[in-house]
Amino acid sequence: MAGAIASRMSFSSLKRKQPKTFTVRIVTMDAEMEFNCEVLDHDVSKEEPVTFHFLAKFYPENAEEELVQEITQHLFFLQVKKQILDEKIYCPPEASVLLASYAVQAKYGDYDPSVHKRGFLAQEELLPKRVINLYQMTPEMWEERITAWYAEHRGRARDEAEMEYLKIAQDLEMYGVNYFAIRNKKGTELLLGVDALGLHIYDPENRLTPKISFPWNEIRNISYSDKEFTIKPLDKKIDVFKFNSSKLRVNKLILQLCIGNHDLFMRRRKADSLEVQQMKAQAREEKARKQMERQRLAREKQMREEAERTRDELERRLLQMKEEATMANEALMRSEETADLLAEKAQITEEEAKLLAQKAAEAEQEMQRIKATAIRTEEEKRLMEQKVLEAEVLALKMAEESERRAKEADQLKQDLQEAREAERRAKQKLLEITTKPTYPPMNPIPAPLPPDIPSFNLIGDSLSFDFKDTDMKRLSMEIEKEKVEYMEKSKHLQEQLNELKTEIEALKLKERETALDILHNENSDRGGTSSKHNTIKKTLVIPVSRTDDQPPFLH
Repeated sequence: MAGAIASRMSFSSLKRKQPKTFTVRIVTMDAEMEFNCEVLDHDVSKEEPVTFHFLAKFYPENAEEELVQEITQHLFFLQVKKQILDEKIYCPPEASVLLASYAVQAKYGDYDPSVHKRGFLAQEELLPKRVINLYQMTPEMWEERITAWYAEHRGRARDEAEMEYLKIAQDLEMYGVNYFAIRNKKGTELLLGVDALGLHIYDPENRLTPKISFPWNEIRNISYSDKEFTIKPLDKKIDVFKFNSSKLRVNKLILQLCIGNHDLFMRRRKADSLEVQQMKAQAREEKARKQMERQRLAREKQMREEAERTRDELERRLLQMKEEATMANEALMRSEETADLLAEKAQITEEEAKLLAQKAAEAEQEMQRIKATAIRTEEEKRLMEQKVLEAEVLALKMAEESERRAKEADQLKQDLQEAREAERRAKQKLLEITTKPTYPPMNPIPAPLPPDIPSFNLIGDSLSFDFKDTDMKRLSMEIEKEKVEYMEKSKHLQEQLNELKTEIEALKLKERETALDILHNENSDRGGTSSKHNTIKKTLVIPVSRTDDQPPFLH
C-alpha cells in the first residue's frame, strides 16, 4: 500500500501569483510540510482560501496487514470515519455506536469517571444523522450507550483503537466501493461498483447487495471503446458483459481504478518486496518498543498508586491513633472529675454521720435527764413514760440512720478507690499510646515513596531496549495470543451488537427508515449478509497465470 494511501487534509492557499500554481502547507498531528503544487485540468475556485480534500484512492482489503505505518493508519482512519458520518458508507445503528466508542477511546484515552462526566461528548460528532433521527433517543441516551462500550476499551492505545475501528468498518457493505452510473445494452440504468475485490453491478436502489460480481481473478480482460465498456470473464462459457457510461472522462477514471485495484489485488497475493518487509519489520519493532514502554509506564503507575495507598494508609492510622489518644485523654479527665466528686460526696456523708451521732448522744442525755426528774404524780409519771418511750424510739431511729450513713460513707470510700484505680488505668493506657511507634511496621513495599518526596526515585531512566531473539519470539507469541483472543472476542462483540439492537428497537421510528436501512434489515433477516473480511479469505489467492496467446488484462 506504499503510496496508495493519502490523507484527508485541508490545504489553504498562501499565494496564487502564477496561474494554477500555488504553495500549500499540510499541518497534521505529527508534522508540518510545505510544498509547491500545480493543478492541471481542474476548475479551481477563485475564492480564498482554497480547500482541497486528498483521499485514499485504493482501499486495503485487510487494514491490519496492509497499513504498516502508524501515520498512514491514522489518516486512513480519519477518512473512513468521515465517510461513515457523512453516510457515504452505510453503517447499521448498533455498529455505529460501537465505532463511536472506539473513536472516543482513540481521542480521549482510557475512561475516567472523575474526568469524563456526563455531557463530555455533547459537542462531538460521533453518529450519522440518519441513526440519530431514526430513534426516539436523546443525546444523553446515546452518550450513555457509547460510554458503556467506551469504558470496556480500557488499556488500548490510540493506534489500537483506530485499528479496531477500521477492522469493523472494512466489513461494511459499502466500504471502499466507488459507484458509477452506467447503462446496459437494453438501456437499463445500473450502478458499477469498483473495489479491492473486483467489479460489481448494482441496482440503483440497492447499493448494498450486488446483482452480479466479477472478482479480479475471474476477469480475463476489460476494454472500452469510446463510452462502451466490455468485461470478459475468464470462463468463456460466461457471457461477456457490456455497458455504457456517461462521459469519456468517467471511462478513464473507471479504467484507472480497475488497473490500480487489480494491480494491488495481484500484489497482495505475492510475497512482499524487500522494502515492504523492511517496513513491516520496523513497524513490528516500533510496536514492540511502544508496548514495552506502555508496560513500563503501567508498572510505574502501579508502583506510584501502591505508594500513595501506603501513604494514605499510614496517614489514616496516624489519624486513628491521634483520635484514640484524644479519647483516652478525655476519659482520663472524666475519671479525675468523677473521683473528685466522689471524694467530696464521701466527705459530706461522713460529716452528716458525725452530726447524726452527736444528735443521738444528745437524745440519750435528754432521756437520762427526764428519768432523773420524774414527776411524782401518776399523770406526770405516765406522761414521762410516754416521753421516755418516744425518746427511745427517736434514739433508735437516730441510731439506725447513723448506721446507714456510716455504711453509705464506706460505700463512697470504696467507689472513690475504684475511681482512682480507673484513673490509674487510663493514665497507663495514655502512656502506652504515646510511647507506641507512630509508623508501625508494614509489609515491605516494592516501590519507594511518591514523587513529591525528595528522596523518591523511580526506576532509572536509562532503560535500554535490547531486542534479542528470545524477546522477539516472546513478542511474536504474544501477538499470536492477541489474535486468538480477538477471535474469541468477536463472538462476544456480535452478542453485544445484537443486545444493543434489541434494546433500541422499541425506540425506532419506522417511518424514518431509509431505503438502505430497509435493505440491510431484509438481508439480516434472510441471513444473507456476510462479512467482507470473510469474503476476502474466500477469494482465490492464486494469481491467474497467463499464456502468451491470452489477451492482456486491460486495454
